[in-house]
Amino acid sequence: MQHKTCTRCIMDTTDPDITFDADGVCSHCHRYDRVAGQRLVPLEQRKEKLAELVAEIKAAGKGKKYDCVIGVSGGVDSTYVAYIVKELGLRPLAIHLDNGWNSELAVANIQKTLETLGIDLHTHVIDWMEFRDLQLSFLKAATPDGEVPTDHAIFALLYEMAAKHNLKHVITGTNVVSEAILPEKWGYGYFDWTYIKDVHKRFGTSRLASYPHFSLARLGYYVFLRKIRLVSILNFVDYDKKVAMDVLQNELGWVYYGGKHYESIYTRFYQAYLLPRKFDIDKRKAHYSNLVLSGQMTREQALAAMQEPVYPENLLVEDRDYVTKKLGLKADDLAAIVASPNKTFEDYKTSHSLFETAKRLVNATRRYIG
Repeated sequence: MQHKTCTRCIMDTTDPDITFDADGVCSHCHRYDRVAGQRLVPLEQRKEKLAELVAEIKAAGKGKKYDCVIGVSGGVDSTYVAYIVKELGLRPLAIHLDNGWNSELAVANIQKTLETLGIDLHTHVIDWMEFRDLQLSFLKAATPDGEVPTDHAIFALLYEMAAKHNLKHVITGTNVVSEAILPEKWGYGYFDWTYIKDVHKRFGTSRLASYPHFSLARLGYYVFLRKIRLVSILNFVDYDKKVAMDVLQNELGWVYYGGKHYESIYTRFYQAYLLPRKFDIDKRKAHYSNLVLSGQMTREQALAAMQEPVYPENLLVEDRDYVTKKLGLKADDLAAIVASPNKTFEDYKTSHSLFETAKRLVNATRRYIG
């Protein structure tokens, strides 16, 4: 396919599934418009809908120590969620997954935030040998979604802790205005245990005895029997990333870490080093395009920002050396991974068709539920 860039955002044909209309506007822009209409609460209704949501959460948590759980990573979105829920008078339990890759800055951000806000924290320290084996499996699988092992474990823990404390609401930092755009082949699978199992079966060497996970059946148990609801609370407020960062820095002493999800050393390595070199994927295109569509950045500003280095070269080399050593790889091993034929989730067993059917059913009735 000849290289082409969207005339409205900056997504381009590095996404193999992208399509364009007669005006050169891409499929991601059209999808953003649909999703925003389904999930973003209109400005004139936000105060009312947010009040209804808070009342629902408080009622469901009445008489319990907590009324919701939140995930915290030290990043902008999850930290701002912690700030908002306390402002709203909710009583959250914060959940953090320590997967062995936290930067010192992320740890400090979490500690300062929760201490300042008075939020209790539950940290799950993952079994490193198991988790390393799973991460290596995804590297060997040669798909561009190597963050799936972390993301799946996080959601598994959120559901598990909500069920343990008999809570009905898991409040997440996922949101439309900064995260609606992500090509499926760039990041599929964080809910798909069938996919994770197959990748590990093919490339793993150890048993995943304690790795936090949930099957499709278990997900059904959480959602339909325990009636645990994922709430994207940032869709109920006027969420501006720059404003949010200013609030966090000024009121919580939070410190910026240099890029979306760069609070994790592995994520920084994966997004800034491996994805561009192996898959010709620069996730900034999706991140900036989302901000363009939500009015937080102009297209010209996004194109200019793309001219900046994805991360300082000397720090990329440091991250590469640190990650390869921590994973037990040699330089030749990483080179072989980069040179191996690229694949996608479609090359492995998945529950993709089932999830697509479920999404269509949910979206048919969905309206401002996160």
